[in-house]
Order: sequence, then C-alpha cells, then structure tokens
Amino acid sequence: MSKRLTRIYTRTGDDGTTGLASGPRLPKDHARIEAIGSIDELNCTVGLLRVQVTDAPTDNLLEAVQHRLFDLGGELAMPGTAIIADARSSELEQVLDGFNADLPPLEEFVLPGGNEAAARCHQARAVCRRAERDLLRLSRDETVNPASIRYLNRLSDLLFVLARALARRDGGREITWRKGM
Repeated sequence: MSKRLTRIYTRTGDDGTTGLASGPRLPKDHARIEAIGSIDELNCTVGLLRVQVTDAPTDNLLEAVQHRLFDLGGELAMPGTAIIADARSSELEQVLDGFNADLPPLEEFVLPGGNEAAARCHQARAVCRRAERDLLRLSRDETVNPASIRYLNRLSDLLFVLARALARRDGGREITWRKGM
C-alpha cells in the first residue's frame, strides 16, 4: 500500500480553505466542510463510546458504524459520489429492533446518564442528530445522497435504544425525566 501522507502539515489551509478529495478547495466554514466535520466528530464520539463497551457484538457493531461514518465522510469529500446504500439503514433497523425487544416500553423522557457507557452513547446520539442537521442543511443547496441522511437518522435512533440498553447493564438503571423536579 502506498503512503497516503508523508507530511501532516501542508500550509495550504492557512488561507482558511480546505481541499476536497475530488480537488476543489472550499472555505473551512462551507456547509459541506461543516457536515464533514460533524461526521468526523460523531466518529470520534463513537470511538469514545467503544472504550466503554464490554461485549464483543456491540463493539463490533460500533466499529462497523465507524467504518460507515468514514465512508460517509468520503462521500461528502467527493461531491456526486454515493457510497452509503439504503441497505445500511435496514441493517441498523434490524439491530435496533433486537436491542429494543429487550427493553421495557418507554413511558417517559430519558435523561442522558445511568452509567458512563450510556452517557457516552447519549452524547453520540446528540452529535449524530447535529450531523444529520448539517447534512440536511447542505442538501438544500447541493445534491446529497438521501440514503446518507436516512442512515444518520436511523443511527441516532439506534444510539438512543443502545443507550437505554447500556444504562441497564451490570445492574444499572435508566434515569427518566420528572416534571418539576
């Protein structure tokens, strides 16, 4: 495999622009770059969550999510490219349904917390929702793969349900909102 980077700094971004994989340079605050940054932040947050996950199947799931997020970032770095397919959202739905089947019905709003793994999962969910909003914002002006928007929407649902499951692990409990407390 050839080396991708031989030097980390290039100084080309010192003027406030960054290059896309397809060649063009955009301002660092361009909607496309904001969306790429949110996806990157989400990937980092999922990585932090993985440190707290103790079972291999969940860790493997989250690793696969990280790879899909990297694919999504690549998709955004190459306008007109579609890497994320609708099948990825269907895969998340199946996993989500599996976790949700073991949970009690949701009767109240859930507060982020319960234990560190659940709290990190809620944080990843919130970052995922922001990434989804950034992608939607970009889609108003430029073509965006609709399957990628659906993927982020389904991923945030999965992260919510996973947070509920993680809060209950090792005898823990979920914390729900109490009005007026």
